[in-house]
Amino acid sequence: MASPQDDDDSLDALNSLEKEAKEFDKDAEIARILSAFKLDAYAILDLQPGVPESDIKACYRKKSLLIHPDKTSNPSAPDAFDLLKKAQLELMDDKHRARLDEAIADARMLLMREHKWTADSPETRTKEFAVDWREKTKEVLIDNELRRRKQLKAQLQEEGRAQRKEEEEVEARKRKREHDQAWEQSREQRIGSWRDFKGGKGEAKKGTGDGEGERPKMKKKKKIKALG
Repeated sequence: MASPQDDDDSLDALNSLEKEAKEFDKDAEIARILSAFKLDAYAILDLQPGVPESDIKACYRKKSLLIHPDKTSNPSAPDAFDLLKKAQLELMDDKHRARLDEAIADARMLLMREHKWTADSPETRTKEFAVDWREKTKEVLIDNELRRRKQLKAQLQEEGRAQRKEEEEVEARKRKREHDQAWEQSREQRIGSWRDFKGGKGEAKKGTGDGEGERPKMKKKKKIKALG
């Protein structure tokens, strides 16, 4: 018959095994999330496309509690948790989820077109097709992301040009305003210089001629009489 001490030892051993098993599950899930394709929120959450919103919430809650940084000592837990949270937010956003679903549908159509299959072809219901579909989805999502980045770069360049043009216009208006202010400030000086010039010219006229203050008399030309 087992003693109470033996029972306690067995219970401790069982608890230790359960703890190790839970840590293994946490580490495995963290590794899976970190290795998942980052542009596919379904892959990060390990969900199939088209699942209802309730499944997304339930899946996120279960996995977030499993790998929460406060629940494990795994140093990669914070990164995995952030990816999980981001994936959940993306799938809860109608526009983002619609774009993702469209890309997945495009990948399926492209794969079927390459093999000349139809929706009723038995090959589309195999495990191999599911794997190929996931790989084709990666290609489509990468192409879409590269296109998005290219468009964003062009947009930023255009915004940069527009900003530089606006700054140049602001600088031109500033220079014109400063010029107008300088012109207005020098107005009195210009008026005074003109008055001095006019006054000096008048004095010069008074100082010429036979009499003081009189204009010089012009000599009359003698008329030459014609001979004959």
